[in-house]
Order: sequence, then structure tokens, then C-alpha cells
Amino acid sequence: MARSVAAHRQAVQELLSGLADAKGTEKLPLMGTLGRVLADDVLAPLSLPPFANSQMDGFAVRSADLAPYAGSDAGAELAVVDPVPAGAAPAMLGPGTAAPIMTGAMMPEGADAVVPIEQALPDVFPAPGVAATVRLPTTGPGTFVRDAGSDIAAGTVALRAGTILGPGQLGLLAALGMTAVEVRTPVRVLLVTTGDEVVEPGAPLPPGKIYDSNGTLLEAAMIQSGLDVTRTGISSDDPAELLALLRSRSRTVDLIVSTGGVSKGAYEVVRQAMEGQAVEFVSVAMQPGGPQGIGTFDGVPFLGFPGNPVSCLVSFEMFLRPALAAVVGSPAPRPAFRARLAESLTSPAGKHQVRRGTLLPGGTVRLEGGAGSHLIHALANSNALVHVPADVLELDAGAEVEVWML
Repeated sequence: MARSVAAHRQAVQELLSGLADAKGTEKLPLMGTLGRVLADDVLAPLSLPPFANSQMDGFAVRSADLAPYAGSDAGAELAVVDPVPAGAAPAMLGPGTAAPIMTGAMMPEGADAVVPIEQALPDVFPAPGVAATVRLPTTGPGTFVRDAGSDIAAGTVALRAGTILGPGQLGLLAALGMTAVEVRTPVRVLLVTTGDEVVEPGAPLPPGKIYDSNGTLLEAAMIQSGLDVTRTGISSDDPAELLALLRSRSRTVDLIVSTGGVSKGAYEVVRQAMEGQAVEFVSVAMQPGGPQGIGTFDGVPFLGFPGNPVSCLVSFEMFLRPALAAVVGSPAPRPAFRARLAESLTSPAGKHQVRRGTLLPGGTVRLEGGAGSHLIHALANSNALVHVPADVLELDAGAEVEVWML
């Protein structure tokens, strides 16, 4: 009986459950941590903003100087003092005065509000050094002022351990004055492509041969997911050669992933090479990607994906990516949405079908190509995986489906 998608995903997660404890940490410059997982909580070494500053171009004022004019459109006339540009340390603001101030500039001591230049009469800044007055309307304390620590206070948690570091997180760390941060070391993966019929891109293509797309496809997906990938050359259909290859590399990695040689044919090299190892070959109720290998090779976690390009990528997205997200916190899960089919589809009984599609403006999804596992051109023109549950045989155009954005 075929194993359910959920059951196999759980099995992969259990297989990888020891990776979290086995991984160490390393301190890297900020830009070297993009996409990596934060190892420890980061406490803010300073407040953001570090000082009260203006939210607008305008005049820094003592709001009490304008209070007697509450409810009056006439406002108050104040003497203009030296301007406060961004980056300057201003002098104290005396009573009855207003200081031209730029957005982000430090509030002068004594000032507690900013009146935007658009509300001033005249609504232009006087030339520096020229004696001038300005009429300003009533304003309350705190108006258009960003208080010190209003974003984050010094000593509080800026980022939690386990956070995946993206541009926003790195921007925060830079704003806090940090130049390096401790991150978890990435999972090391050995990626092996098998098959006598496969040749490297760029080499001559004899009759009956195909270029290897699986290696590039999976390596790209793994690198994008933050994994440290070692990709071997193509292994032939000789089990002894594959066995020697795996034994020469397995001690330096955390996980082995192979493509091809896991079905029930007569020349399934991965099945043959895994004899005597704690590896089982199962059929998962999924299309494409039904044949799967799972277990350990010489104690190292092993996953065997099918050889068709769409099958191996779907296997990665359905099983390995979610398991890594659950166990080591990276990569982030794929964004999932509900969308309506632009066309009808059929699905085999008892199998979770994964189709390729394009999510369109307006919330509809157009299928790209058919259900075949060889349709790599359709995959390349897709931006989503479309999920059809195992108990669904057909869906009409307009039916709602779950999609994962790629």
C-alpha cells in the first residue's frame, strides 16, 4: 500500500531530527549571513532612534509657546533661530523661538514638538543668519517627534534565535551598529545524480543520452534554501561505482540526496547500492514523485529522489524543504495561498497530485503543461505548485485549490 504524503513527510522529518543538535555556529560579517539562521538572541546595544528626532521638515518649538493660541487660527509669532540640519548637535531652544529642523535631525533640548513647514507663515525657511520671525499654529507636545527608543529600547531583544536573516533583519542589525553576528552552520548535503543515460551539459550528446538537469535543478533549490551543497559527478549504473563514491564522501556531510535509480525497474542502481544499508524504498501516493528512498547510509541520513526532473524538484519541495524548516529552522516554508483554477483538471485516484502553475493577478491559477514528470519547460514557466488532494478526481474551472509560491 502506498504511503501518504503526510506520513512520508513525517518520516523525513524524523530522519533529520538529529541535525539540529549536530550543527554548530559561526560568526560572520552581516552580508555573509543573508538567508542564514540566527544562533542566539540578539539584544539591542542601543536604542532606536538613539535620540528624539524630527519626523518632518519644519520648525522645532516649545509647544507651551503656542498654547495661549489654542483654538485660534492666528497662531503665534516666534523668532527664528539657527537651523538644525540632520547629523548636528543643536543648541538648547529658548522660550519664544523656533528652530528650522530637517527630517531625522536631533530635537533641541527644550523643544517638544515640530510644526511642518507647510503650516508656517511664511511657508519657507529663512536664509541662515537673517533675522526673521515665523507665525505657527497651535500644536501639542510630541507632535511629529520620534522619541528615543520608540522603535526599540536598548537591552531588549532585537531578534530571536532561529530567525532567518533577510534584508529587513540585516538592516536592523546594521542600524544597531553591529558588523557581525553568530549564525548556525548550514546543513551539508552530498548531491548525487545517477544514470548511464545522463551526460554533463556541454559534453557531446550521443544517441539515447540526455543532459543532466537534475543536478542543476536540485543544487540551485538547495543553495537557495541555505544548504551547503557538494555535487558529485554523474555516477553510472554500476552499483559498485556508486557505493565507492558514497563511501568516499559520506563522512564529510550531514545528508545524502540522490536522484534516479529508486523505482522497481531491472537496473535501479541506487536500490542495488543500498543493499545491506538501513534504507527502504517506498511508494508515496503522490504524482509526480511516487518512488522514494529513505534511511541511512553508513549512519548518514539518506534520501533517494526519482530521476525525472519535475519529480525530483517536487520531492524536494514536498519532503526535504518542510522537514529542514521544522528541524533546523531554515528554509522558510513556502507561502501558501488559495486560488481558483483557470481551467478544469483531472487527478488519479488515491494520489496527491502536484501540478505546476502560474498564479495570475486576480487570484486565479493557470496550469502549465500536463501532469508529466518530464515537463521541465512547463516547470520553468511556473511560479507555483498546485495541490490536488488524494481524494479528488476532478475539478472544474473556478474550483478553489491550494498553491505554494515558488
